[in-house]
Amino acid sequence: MASVTSLSDSVQQHLASALTAALPEAAGADPLLRRSDRADFQANGILALAKKAKANPRELATQVVSQVATGDVIDDVEVSGPGFLNITIADKAITGNLAARYADESGRLGVPYTEKPGTTVIDYAQPNVAKEMHVGHLRSAVIGDSVVKLLEFTGENVVRRHHIGDWGTQFGMLIQYLEEHPHELDHKASTDDTAASGEEAMSNLDRLYKAARKLFDSDEEFKTRARRRVVDLQAGDPKTLATWQKFVDESKIYFFSVFEKLDMEIRDADIVGESGYNDMLAETCRLLEESGVAVRSEGALCVFFDDIKGPDGNPVPLIVQKSDGGYGYAATDLSAIRDRVFHLKANELIYVVDARQSLHFKMVFETARRAGWLNDDVKAYQLAFGTVLGKDGKPFKTREGETVRLVDLLDEAIDRATAVVREKDTLGQLSEEEIAERGAQVGIGAVKYADLSTSANRDYKFDLDQMVSLNGDTSVYLQYAYARIQSILRKAGEVRPAAHPELSLHAAERALGLHLDAFAETVAEAAAEYAPHKMTAYLYHLASLFTTFYDKCQVLSADNPAEVVENRLLLCDVTARTLHQGMALLGIRTPERL
Repeated sequence: MASVTSLSDSVQQHLASALTAALPEAAGADPLLRRSDRADFQANGILALAKKAKANPRELATQVVSQVATGDVIDDVEVSGPGFLNITIADKAITGNLAARYADESGRLGVPYTEKPGTTVIDYAQPNVAKEMHVGHLRSAVIGDSVVKLLEFTGENVVRRHHIGDWGTQFGMLIQYLEEHPHELDHKASTDDTAASGEEAMSNLDRLYKAARKLFDSDEEFKTRARRRVVDLQAGDPKTLATWQKFVDESKIYFFSVFEKLDMEIRDADIVGESGYNDMLAETCRLLEESGVAVRSEGALCVFFDDIKGPDGNPVPLIVQKSDGGYGYAATDLSAIRDRVFHLKANELIYVVDARQSLHFKMVFETARRAGWLNDDVKAYQLAFGTVLGKDGKPFKTREGETVRLVDLLDEAIDRATAVVREKDTLGQLSEEEIAERGAQVGIGAVKYADLSTSANRDYKFDLDQMVSLNGDTSVYLQYAYARIQSILRKAGEVRPAAHPELSLHAAERALGLHLDAFAETVAEAAAEYAPHKMTAYLYHLASLFTTFYDKCQVLSADNPAEVVENRLLLCDVTARTLHQGMALLGIRTPERL
């Protein structure tokens, strides 16, 4: 089905025609239309146009009003203040708009696809091999997953990349330690691919990593042997590579189990870790050096920047290749840019990475621009995110001062949510299995929503009590609104939603209908700005407006004429579908019953 023209677009077209008729030189000017508390919409653009045309703004506004066609879309338009236009939409236009969205068999609610999709590579969810995922890995995964869904929904071609930490010094250290202490790794853990075995295998690897790191930091001879082992790994020594591959495979079993708990799809083909760019590193360095973008300094290959200096005033370079011939993160990241631009044909590269790495990415992107790999047609953007804080406002740690394990956090959220679901099931309608399933959907939804409802670049407090609350701006509030509508639709039985444009609407119906019309605009804005928090704000407002409508307007009352019941069921149904679709774009489930 074709996309549905939004009410705001229809009003925009009417105003543009009226403006051109009143002031021909204003053809194509933006009337600056926005939602308003004083009417349905307000147009503020006439003030600037009058100033430009040296006309009286109120007089120009009055002329424009005389040219506006009222009837099917606009019910009334009046001049306000120094030259604003207050516009009221016709009830039948709101009902007709809802009917068109309801009739969209594609399930897209009339939301259009982008006319000229590009290719966006999004780099998110980047755990490290042989290390347990902790709370710091949460935001990259959750934000990245939502941005992927938003972009794909608009029609963009999206390539997912999970740049896992699977290469470098720590693997020489790990492999060497394991060779010298073979009894310390218990391989029983990975006998099957269950989540429990994945967590147990990773717990063993994590313990091994900590022991290896301790020895590496305290024993110079072991450090030398470990570094020699890195050389063997980079040179492709079969035995060393086989051990490395075992670490990667066991870690992946664990990663998949954590992402499954997070209700996220991570595909093996999309996992291209640091090791995936090994074959490109030497050529990346050669291209940078030959073009003069990078220069040798004290044996290392460096890129310098006029505006990046250390506390001592000396330039801080991006080191692409170390003086000992080893490659740093910069060489890998620059090689990844080359691969994504020239092989994957990306127009846009998005990196969902901790804000603390902003300087690194600023230097990498500028280097790639100087090399000609990034330009006006191919852009890179770091979607930088803030830190997850505890209730005390400090970085989230355990009582022992350790970083909180991600699985522990998710398990606790699921436990809390399951208790809430059980408590609300006062009539005992849900089986234990259903309570567990909904507990997981509510708990994981609560964690994701709390993360996504904060602008990515801000820190936020991880407060489970608040997250699983039925009141306030939480996913549980939205999930209950959705479940309540499903209950209404079930009770309606044979009575089907239907549009009756001749009916006058209650103020609460109008407010809800107008907000439903803004869904497509919100999707476009959230996708264009990589801003899932704009979608959470829209959905929370939608659930709040539905609550008001539910309080003020009886839906299934026997006192209502049949057409009023059908029209209100239409409002309910489109609200439910919009909540469902909007939450899906955040990666959150909406249970049919709660």
